[in-house]
Amino acid sequence: MTHAARTPAERMTVKVVTTDDVRTLATDALVLGLYAHTGALTGAAASIDAAMAGAVTDLLAAGDFTGSHGEVAVLYPRDTTAAKRVLLVGLGPATGFGLEEARRAVAKATARAAELGARSLAITLQGDPAGASPRATAQAIVEGGLLASYRFEATLRTKPLAKRIDELVLVTRSTPEHAEVERGARDGETLALAVWAARDLVNQPPNVANPAYLARHARDLAERYGLEVHVGDVAWAAEHDMGAFLAVTQGSRNEPAFIVLELNAGRTDLPTVALVGKGVTFDTGGLSLKTRDGMFAMKSDMGGAAAVLRATQAIAELGLPVHLVAICPCVENMPDGAAYRPSDVIVASNGLSIEIHSTDAEGRMVLADALVYAARFRPDAVVDIATLTGSSVTALGAGVSSSLFASDDALADELAAASAASGERVWRMPLFDEYRDTIDAKVVADLKNSGGAQGGIGTAAVFLQAFTSYPWAHVDMAGMALVDRPAKKAYLTQGATGYGVRLLVEFVRGRAA
Repeated sequence: MTHAARTPAERMTVKVVTTDDVRTLATDALVLGLYAHTGALTGAAASIDAAMAGAVTDLLAAGDFTGSHGEVAVLYPRDTTAAKRVLLVGLGPATGFGLEEARRAVAKATARAAELGARSLAITLQGDPAGASPRATAQAIVEGGLLASYRFEATLRTKPLAKRIDELVLVTRSTPEHAEVERGARDGETLALAVWAARDLVNQPPNVANPAYLARHARDLAERYGLEVHVGDVAWAAEHDMGAFLAVTQGSRNEPAFIVLELNAGRTDLPTVALVGKGVTFDTGGLSLKTRDGMFAMKSDMGGAAAVLRATQAIAELGLPVHLVAICPCVENMPDGAAYRPSDVIVASNGLSIEIHSTDAEGRMVLADALVYAARFRPDAVVDIATLTGSSVTALGAGVSSSLFASDDALADELAAASAASGERVWRMPLFDEYRDTIDAKVVADLKNSGGAQGGIGTAAVFLQAFTSYPWAHVDMAGMALVDRPAKKAYLTQGATGYGVRLLVEFVRGRAA
């Protein structure tokens, strides 16, 4: 499997092999997955155990390995197999083992193998995720291995980066399933590398990843995949009456970029889906200035745009039959003398007037004009994704789940299914009428851009809904873009998560089916 124009950082080989005897696999580390409370060993585990004179059985009998999820034990075959090491990884109870558990288990084993200095890794799982096809299982395995192997290669650190695996081999049990496993491996590789690319965008410092930087990446994607691309500047946005978008950027010296990418433009025979990603490349809060600690992580405020750009990359590479429109309104929110102010009244491109109560509620401002713009493509569905509110983190926890709002139940169900398949959690929240009352400006404008500290995620969502005229969903991914200490999800590495790429691709894949 090869991908054009890969950077050196992406050159990790993924292969699929079919063998009747895993003992003959020449690899630095052979991974065997075992369920908790394992009974008699079967398949690859039994073969390796026999070759190693019962070493696996002895480990289990001694209680030194129980098969609990994510547990890893290392055995050294001493020339009894072609593998230099055997890694046992716990899968947890068989009844609860699914695709996400497979991703996490493989990630644990991959990280441990890399720590040991292994450069090649062969994976065979003793058992399959419940109800999953060989293709879906292979995709999850590759995602777990590659995502755990991510390193930010553009770092300015003088110390070398941690080691990672160079070759990942999936071991199939039979020739008939080889083709399906190969397809799943390709899917997983495509998705994982798109997540790598999204992580790279978010990990870049904000003096590098400004709106112009994201625009260059959009143009590169267009050239690579034959997409239509347009990048609107200040004059273009003014021609389109994008007062909300322009208000946020007017305090910054860096020019904004209103990015529009189209896959399969002009194909009226395909479903039309629009993805909209918030691209605030740095958010100071504007004149409603954030605290020192609250501002530090705000280079990640373009995590939604990063997810949309790289989901577009994966959707194009997978060749999904869909007319996709990707819209990323990209700005900086800075507090200079030209910055917009609390109590200003701004008019968005659909004519609605907005009284500014907080310049730190800027994400919904740029998304408002983007959502209005999306209507011109007559979409069957629109999903926006944004690091929008701290209230989402308060409600659901940092790194736990995004908040999902939807004007259409069927669309919400599709996103919930995509969440289950990808392991990128969303949790549906209500669009209560009381939230709308909170943002009614009453005197000088139609809407307020903030419902106050107690307004939370609900008022932000109903604000956005006012700029939609189609089936629409909003994913508030605040708290999901960065991680300090990856815990249960071992496929996350410190820094950017690339959250949203796999969720959006799975959603579009369902639409294109």
